[in-house]
Amino acid sequence: MIELPRTLVFSPRANDTSHVLASVAHRRGLLTEHLTGWGVPEGFLVGGPAHLYAGALFADAVAADLGIGLLEPPDDWLTGLPREAVRREIRMLTMAEAWKLRAPAFLKPPNDKSFPARVYLEGTQLPGPDAVDSDTPVLASDPVRFTVEFRLHVIDGEIVTGAQYAIEGDLDIEPLAGHEAEQQILGFARDVLQESADKLPSAVVVDVGLIAEGDGKPAPAVIEANAAWASGHYAADPERVLDVVLRAAGPMTEIGERDRTFLRPAAQRVD
Repeated sequence: MIELPRTLVFSPRANDTSHVLASVAHRRGLLTEHLTGWGVPEGFLVGGPAHLYAGALFADAVAADLGIGLLEPPDDWLTGLPREAVRREIRMLTMAEAWKLRAPAFLKPPNDKSFPARVYLEGTQLPGPDAVDSDTPVLASDPVRFTVEFRLHVIDGEIVTGAQYAIEGDLDIEPLAGHEAEQQILGFARDVLQESADKLPSAVVVDVGLIAEGDGKPAPAVIEANAAWASGHYAADPERVLDVVLRAAGPMTEIGERDRTFLRPAAQRVD
């Protein structure tokens, strides 16, 4: 039996990462398809197994029609980490609860972009019920200042590549390999993953950073975990990034039992 080539599908909105992944995919002999509309057109065929790199809303619109399962970290993964791993108080709220906050907090939707992730002085600054459902999950954490931020791409609990993406909150991209904080970041992240990798999908992105504490010494902390199929690669090794994306958004028929608990519900259409 002839094995049909795999196809990596992209949304109409291209970015630096989609361009890089398309180039790497071609070198590997994969096909690529850039959809031109908000959905899978009638009669669209990819032939062999399909994979996806796209934003969350677009992925929800096309994944089921493409037979793709989307792996993502649980909404509450951060809240289950020990205080020494996050160095701040983190709670899971509903949007209805977040609207009632009357003190500054960093608020973000765990796995989509239903509202901007940032520090809100109080809950009244959030989008209202006309824009966001009251039961939308919200991660609320104490405001902290990350001096440097890194993205790590993970398969089966192992960090396969990474990059710096921000300094003092501003975009500043460098490879993790050879970075002055490489060993500190990798050592910290490996310890965290050793304790919590079973609570994450087999392919995922984990962001970590350094917090300037009272003694002036930067301390590492987990920022968040994200779906690899919607995350930028920055200056990470694109070959390894593609490995993670292909695992994180691939054929439903190839998703193992362990990963099925991490499937994104919105993408699994029920006809």
